[in-house]
Amino acid sequence: MVVLEFLLKLDRQFFLAINGWHSPFFDEIMYVLSQKLVWAPLYAILLIMLWLVYRRNFWYIVPLIILLVTLTDQVSVVLFKDIFHRLRPCHEPSLEGMVQLVRGQCGGKFGFISSHAANTFGVAIFAGSLLKVRFKWLLPVLIFWASIVCYSRVYLGVHYPGDVIVGALVGSISGYFILLLFKWIMSRTTAKQ
Repeated sequence: MVVLEFLLKLDRQFFLAINGWHSPFFDEIMYVLSQKLVWAPLYAILLIMLWLVYRRNFWYIVPLIILLVTLTDQVSVVLFKDIFHRLRPCHEPSLEGMVQLVRGQCGGKFGFISSHAANTFGVAIFAGSLLKVRFKWLLPVLIFWASIVCYSRVYLGVHYPGDVIVGALVGSISGYFILLLFKWIMSRTTAKQ
């Protein structure tokens, strides 16, 4: 219990430090980086790259990506937010007046774990691992992209650092699990040919 209290206190201190580094310029950048539709071109490019590398097996990948995003999204809500009920910092009464929100947007009541973190890290690990056979530089770039999205969520005042760290871990494990599923499907498909 003492360790948990220490971790929660540390999480809160890191949150207040990161959330306190505001400027009008970075407010706008972090707001944009946190918007899901902003990344649609990146997702389209990843799909094109996956098609170029896995043409024959591309139609196995698309449903697996849908499964991955559904999995990370549902796990973050059903197994974490709905069970732990940890308030987002912007809803936390003890932080009232200390949280800097950009455009007054806070999100749902609970924040542990971050769905943004789980989704972006899941996609980064899955797509980056599949594409590293041709584009070795891509996996680190996608992990950097997912990390920036996570940072933006703390900066914007809607998640604690622990929310995004655990979300990133859940997303990474999910992405790796779906990658193993893809490899299993490929082994079964190859064995039948």
